[in-house]
Amino acid sequence: MGRRTGLAAGFITGGLGAACVVLAAVFSNIALLFLSLLVYGAGTATNLQARYAGTDLALPTQRAKGISIAMVFTTFGAVAGPNLVNITGRIATSLGAPALSGPFMLAAIAYILAGIVLLIFLRPDPLIVAKAITEFQLAKDGQNNAQSSDLLEASINKRGIIVGASVMVLTQVVMIGIMTMTPVHMKHHGHGLGEVGIVIGIHVAAMYLPSLLTGVLVNKYGRLPMSYASGITLLLAGLLAAFAPGDSMVLLILALALLGLGWNFGLISGTAAIVDATSPQIRAKTQGTVDVLIALAGASGGVVSGMVVAQSSYSILSLAGGFLALLLIPIVLWSRKKG
Repeated sequence: MGRRTGLAAGFITGGLGAACVVLAAVFSNIALLFLSLLVYGAGTATNLQARYAGTDLALPTQRAKGISIAMVFTTFGAVAGPNLVNITGRIATSLGAPALSGPFMLAAIAYILAGIVLLIFLRPDPLIVAKAITEFQLAKDGQNNAQSSDLLEASINKRGIIVGASVMVLTQVVMIGIMTMTPVHMKHHGHGLGEVGIVIGIHVAAMYLPSLLTGVLVNKYGRLPMSYASGITLLLAGLLAAFAPGDSMVLLILALALLGLGWNFGLISGTAAIVDATSPQIRAKTQGTVDVLIALAGASGGVVSGMVVAQSSYSILSLAGGFLALLLIPIVLWSRKKG
């Protein structure tokens, strides 16, 4: 089907889910709300999947840059979204809907428009073109269908897939785990919602805004060195969050900024590694599978983080997350060994 159909369908589905969330809020229907949120998740998943489209026709030396361009534009929505809550809330109230349904009204419009734009303008489809180029090159080299299948199978780097997936899964677990409990930790030490918003806002900006620079670094120095950098940056974030005084805004901001930056390093280097390790014929399926693992890892990290803090402390959680990130180093070292 290609990127165009898949991404358009994902965004439109997410938009319909957001619209149903609004209806659930208006009619106070909890069952419809949960079902709608499940459908709405298609938009979030598609938003993350869009980064792969930037790599389909990019040269191997430019793939990380293609990922980073798609990622950096996410920054605008991530930063602007929280600041539109009050405005969209007033609009929702004026229409007779609950105030908190306002952001979902905006999401419904944005997702559906994004799907329509991709459906109309993403031509030719980059994934279909990439597949055609690969098949043409094999045919030009005189390979028949059976030989082509064997060559495509041989071109898959399973070790590279494992490493790329491991980097993204680990960084997701560490980032979600520490980030989820930071507002609770700050509230416990007397910080207000405004201060929590500043810390999380800077964290989100650090997740996406450095993407263009990260893409250049990944292309220049390689996927594996930037995976090392991700692990070390997340370790520093965990140590700083663990030992920073609870009333220190400056240190908490620095810790969460490092947490976002380490996640950014891991996501872009891991994504590039997955693309390098796959042929266009199986790339989309592999990418979808890996992103499901990332989503499950994030959900697990959020659940476990609450349990850890409840049984111990935020400092223990941050230390555990930082040292968990160090697992990236032996994983990357294993990938450098010859099969």
